[in-house]
Amino acid sequence: MNQHTEIIARELKVKCDQVAAVATLLNDGGTVPFIARYRKEATGLLDETQITAVRDRLMQLAELDKRRQTIITSLTERDLLDKKLRKALVAATSLTILEDIYLPHRPKRRTRSLIAREKGLEPLARAIFQQKQIPLKAEKFINPAKGISTENDALAGARDIIAEWINEDPSARAGLRHLFADKALIISKVVKKNQKAGSKFRDYFTWQEPAARAPGHRLLAMLRGENEKVLTLAVRPSEEAAFDLLRNKYVKSSGVAAGQVKLAVQDSYKRLLAPSLENELRAHLKEQADREAIKVFVNNLKELLLASPLGRKRVMALDPGFRTGAKLVCLDAQGKLLHFTTIYPTLSAGKSREAGKIVRELCRKHQIEAIAIGNGTAGRETESFVRALSLTPNMIITMVDESGASIYSASETARAEFPDHDLTVRGSVSIGRRLQDPLSELVKLDPKAIGVGQYQHDVNQVALKKSLDDTVASCVNSVGVELNTASAELLAHVSGLGPVLAKNIIKYRNEYGPFSSRKKVLKVPRLGAKAFEQCAGFLRIRGATNPLDASAVHPEQYSIVKQMAKDCGCRVIDLIEQPEIREKIEIKRYITDAVGLPTLNDIITELAKPGRDPRESFSEFSFAEGINSIDDLQSGMRLAGLVTNVTKFGAFVDIGVHQDGLVHISQLADRFVRNPAEVVKVRQQVMVRVLEVDPKRKRISLSLREVRK
Repeated sequence: MNQHTEIIARELKVKCDQVAAVATLLNDGGTVPFIARYRKEATGLLDETQITAVRDRLMQLAELDKRRQTIITSLTERDLLDKKLRKALVAATSLTILEDIYLPHRPKRRTRSLIAREKGLEPLARAIFQQKQIPLKAEKFINPAKGISTENDALAGARDIIAEWINEDPSARAGLRHLFADKALIISKVVKKNQKAGSKFRDYFTWQEPAARAPGHRLLAMLRGENEKVLTLAVRPSEEAAFDLLRNKYVKSSGVAAGQVKLAVQDSYKRLLAPSLENELRAHLKEQADREAIKVFVNNLKELLLASPLGRKRVMALDPGFRTGAKLVCLDAQGKLLHFTTIYPTLSAGKSREAGKIVRELCRKHQIEAIAIGNGTAGRETESFVRALSLTPNMIITMVDESGASIYSASETARAEFPDHDLTVRGSVSIGRRLQDPLSELVKLDPKAIGVGQYQHDVNQVALKKSLDDTVASCVNSVGVELNTASAELLAHVSGLGPVLAKNIIKYRNEYGPFSSRKKVLKVPRLGAKAFEQCAGFLRIRGATNPLDASAVHPEQYSIVKQMAKDCGCRVIDLIEQPEIREKIEIKRYITDAVGLPTLNDIITELAKPGRDPRESFSEFSFAEGINSIDDLQSGMRLAGLVTNVTKFGAFVDIGVHQDGLVHISQLADRFVRNPAEVVKVRQQVMVRVLEVDPKRKRISLSLREVRK
């Protein structure tokens, strides 16, 4: 572990004892959110990103060790492991180096080289490879019984052996690996017979660029084209550059033997090295592109999950439709379904008037404070209908992104919540709850269904799921969870819990009523001391007897707060409600070996605003009136929009016409933009200018230059 600690500390530019502390805490069952929030002194203030990086690198190095041990065991069993080889294997710091060292000793199928050896041609190969100025005497190896009928047959077999030696030379592979990394070109060509069917890849029908500078999103697009048999890809440096590198390394003279070595070099490169190293480079580039795409997805998902909540308000939600009508539900402030029906506001004038009466009556009856309208088919038309009703002046009317609502409505979760209602009611409820609290509702979905990714189906799915799960957990724990109202899906993401304990909490809550304190959670079956340690600080109990139970102060820190109150001659609640008392606290007096200033500062901050929500306050948004479809757009228009997706090449913006427009990276600002995420984020409200509209291809080009707010 010490060696791993040093490697990680060097890579992440942190101290060894910080890495060692994280490793110890992780081994002890600590989660990333818990360690980042409640073990700051131990880790030296490492944040979640750094702790996650340490965790992931530890796992990678553990896999490296596992592979190393497998190789050592295999070599030992075959009596091939000597001290020099063991030392090289132990010193290997990457899987690539490890496999290069192992390659000559790997059990082989019957290769051309092995067949040549069986024919007794290895001495000839060694003589040729030495390139001494003596006659080769290849004729001595002619043996028709072994399939060596001519001198050329003998030389060909010897070259096969030499080609394998070159292929298995770690230094040759390392040199070529650098050449591939620095000089390889990605060359894309169209498969003629599939040209028409693959028109969406036409940008890459004839394409070439340096692999080292190819953006990840472009590489993923080309790889998708190759997978769909529309494109062929080659990722190699110039063949002559590779030949030069190998010839300079292996060709030592100009005689007959040197000529044979040259031929062996070319054969080794074309047949063995080039395919192997191309696959290796492709895997490396794909991994880089995956990381880039996953990072984009993670950033977008985080912004979406942490979108501003409307809060505890009574909501009417509409899932619009033309012919089938709008599915309407009314929810109380906690998201409980009160009423459902279907109205037809866009079918005819008569149906519209009838729908208006229903909406007005339901708003009055259920004291509706906000109306959420899904942004799908008929969304803008339904929004216009609702706004024309001239409801109460304080009524909030807003569009809600319904991505994934249909997936939720058909899920096991939705069926368990609403076993007596159909898909349409469930979908409308989801739209309304997304307005009340986006995080609580969106955690019920597979993050991939939310639609804020880039090439999400092309990247490594295991890595994607891991990163998305980390992101959801980070968001849930940063906001905190109300213990007595949270769903099982939300609780499952709380540090230290998971699906089983979350369901046990819900079951206990249903049987025994609301939790009156955090300590009562310990009565939940299978929830032990370790799980309590990890989860307690992220659970909130509004109205609990102990006011700290509604805060992010961890129960293990309650004694510190009680001592502060005692020293100030007041109650804990007075520390929360009276800032003048808090200002008198000398926090340095409470420093111990286990608790330092970082934790004490967090406690004081939390006492000022117990259980504070880190999300921004809700801001009402509406699209431009009269602009409902792509046909209503004209170049030069300035329109309000919502950013729906941020990619490496720009941002997509919803301007209310059922087709997102693209703000290319060059149009994001009046300056050079390297990363769109530096300028915009998902759910951000922006003012855009329409540059170009192509109704046939359903493409809208937008700009934020000179109009961004």
